[in-house]
Amino acid sequence: MPRRRPPNIRRVAINTGGGDAPGLNAVIRAVVLSGLNHGWEIVGIRDGYNGIFRPQEYPDGGLVPLTRTRVRGITHLGGTIIGTTNRGNPLHYPTAMPDGTMKEVDRTDDLVEGLKEHEIDAVVAIGGDGSLTIANALAKKGVRIVGVPKTIDNDLSKTVVTFGFDTAVSFATECLDRLHSTAEAHRRVMVVEVMGRYAGWIALNAGVSGTADAILIPEIPFDLHAVATKVRRRAGAGRNFAIVVVAEGAKPRGGRRSVLEKRLGAAERLGGIGERVSVALGQMTGRETRHVVLGHLLRGGTPTAFDRLLSLRFGSAAVRALAEGRTGVMVALDPPTVRYVPLAQATERMKTVPLDCDTILTARELGICLGD
Repeated sequence: MPRRRPPNIRRVAINTGGGDAPGLNAVIRAVVLSGLNHGWEIVGIRDGYNGIFRPQEYPDGGLVPLTRTRVRGITHLGGTIIGTTNRGNPLHYPTAMPDGTMKEVDRTDDLVEGLKEHEIDAVVAIGGDGSLTIANALAKKGVRIVGVPKTIDNDLSKTVVTFGFDTAVSFATECLDRLHSTAEAHRRVMVVEVMGRYAGWIALNAGVSGTADAILIPEIPFDLHAVATKVRRRAGAGRNFAIVVVAEGAKPRGGRRSVLEKRLGAAERLGGIGERVSVALGQMTGRETRHVVLGHLLRGGTPTAFDRLLSLRFGSAAVRALAEGRTGVMVALDPPTVRYVPLAQATERMKTVPLDCDTILTARELGICLGD
C-alpha cells in the first residue's frame, strides 16, 4: 500500500472521465459534503481534464466551485454536473505537429503543472480503467490522488462491483421484458445489442434475468449456427419467437469485433454486431428478425438505490482516504466494507466474465445458448 503522508489539504478537485454512468452525481455530492466537513474547498474540473488543458473554452475558467448548494438534490440525477469526455487522454493527447500532422503525445507533465497553478492539493478521479490509468500516472508524478471505480461495464478488477452497473443491468432487463411481448406477437427473433466493451457482464446478467434464449459475450467467441439451431428448436416446440442478447464486444469464432470508429486520443468505438447477427440469423433460419441497440440508454437515467448507496459510500471513502494521508489508491467494494487498493493493481488487468462463474453455469442449466 502506498506510504501515507500528512494530509495538509486546502483545495480538492473532482474529475469525471470516460463515459458517464448513473451514480456519478451521487459520488460528487458525497465528496463535496464530506470534504467540506474537513474544511476543504472543493472544485470540479470541466469535461475530464479539459478544464485544465483548455480553460479559455469555459466561462468559469474550467473549474466549477462545488458548494453545498451546488450539489443539493443531485443524488438521483444521471449524468455528471461537471461534464465528462472519453477523448483527450493526457497520456495520448492528440497534438498538431509542425508539419501539420496529428500525433498522440504524453501531456501528463502539463497536467501536473496545471493542477499546481490552480493550487489543487489533491484530486478525486472518478472513472473506469482508462481514467484510473491516468490517475495512476499522475500519482507516480507526485499528485495526491484517489480513484473511484466508475463503469457500467463492471470490468474493473479489485472491486466486487462498480457503480452504474446495477442500473444498466436493471434497465436492460426491463427492455428485454418489453421485447418479449412484441417478439411473441409478431413471431420475430429480436436481437438486442448492449454495451460492455470487452466484458460481457451486462449482456450476461441482463440476459439471464430477462430470460433470453441466447446470450453472446466477448469471452466466448460465437458460432451463429448454434444460435440458429436454438431458434429452430424453439419454433419446433411451438415457441415462434426468440430473444438474443449480444454484447457490443462479442465476436464470431475466428472473426473480429465490430468497430465503428477509432480516433486519436480515444478508445475505439464498438458497435454494429447486433445488426450483423440479426441479418445472419434471418438468412440462416428464414425467420423475420429485428435488432435493437440499447446503447447510451444504459448510461442515462436515475441510478438504482444500490448504485446510489454505493456511489455515496465510494465518495465518502475517497475523502477518508485523503484525510488519512493516502494517495495512489482506489476505493473498492469488499463486502461489507469499502477498502483501498493501489491504483497500479486496480488497472493491471481487465475483469472479464470467468467461464466457470455461477451465472454462466446457471445460463447453461437453464438452456440458454451461449453461442458455443
